[in-house]
Amino acid sequence: MSAAPLVRPPASVPLRLTAGARTMLTLHRRLHRVGVTLAGGLSGAPVTLPPLADAEGWLVTALPVAQAGVVAPDGSAVLERQRYARRYVDLTGRFDAYLAGLSPATRASLRRKARRLANASGGTIAITAHHDPASIHEFYRKARGISRLTYQERLLDAGLPTGDDFIADMQRAAAAGRLRAWLLHIGGRAAAYLYCPAVGDTLLYAYLGHDPTFAALSPGTVLQYSALEALFAEQRFARFDFTEGDGQHKRQFATGAVPCVDLLILRRSPANLAVLGLLGGFDQVAALAKRCGAGPLVRPLLR
Repeated sequence: MSAAPLVRPPASVPLRLTAGARTMLTLHRRLHRVGVTLAGGLSGAPVTLPPLADAEGWLVTALPVAQAGVVAPDGSAVLERQRYARRYVDLTGRFDAYLAGLSPATRASLRRKARRLANASGGTIAITAHHDPASIHEFYRKARGISRLTYQERLLDAGLPTGDDFIADMQRAAAAGRLRAWLLHIGGRAAAYLYCPAVGDTLLYAYLGHDPTFAALSPGTVLQYSALEALFAEQRFARFDFTEGDGQHKRQFATGAVPCVDLLILRRSPANLAVLGLLGGFDQVAALAKRCGAGPLVRPLLR
């Protein structure tokens, strides 16, 4: 598993000001995107940024907290967008040992949700694997149908991607054995999907979505549980990486975590300093409102 960061060529990157699930404003800057791999985070290998060239700066994601103060070049302006635990599952053991390491409350909750979903779907949990080129087209067609219904796509522009480039990458990954994808069905209808490309021996949590019609049955959670069981049995991958960001879904499944930050680093200019000031001010107001429990008061203003 490589510890080198994943670096994308400079491109226009959307910088969103979000309140809850709603995007209030989107700014754009031409940036290098630098993603620290899980291997890099675990090893503590120093992160070196690519030359600025014609870009305005860098967006560094999943940077270990220990490097937050040393990665930015002298004279640049830095904004911390979020701080979180990058969670992962160690897949090298046995599934029963993994379950034993979860809290009793988590194990009971997962089994209860699985039973409830099975009862609603004729007594069984129907999950299909779509890891190869022959079946990935069916997965994509049905998963896209689900993604259109999700709030991630409708409000956050974060659903399963469309476009020829993504489809071509998906096909290449499937042909090379670098992809795992699953569909969960309820009553013969596709209700949830999980799409996970691989980087070396690490499988990435890329896209998970479910039909909101079935939300009460927790199809995403049940699908994640079943997918991990299959991965432990396969013993092909060493870790399941929940990538940047955090949440209850990730916390309940993870076996370890790396403290991380996402940094926006820009060269100093009046325009860039204005962007950082707007983003930073908005982030502070949103965080303060959340801490003060002001969500119910401001929610009507966001509709």
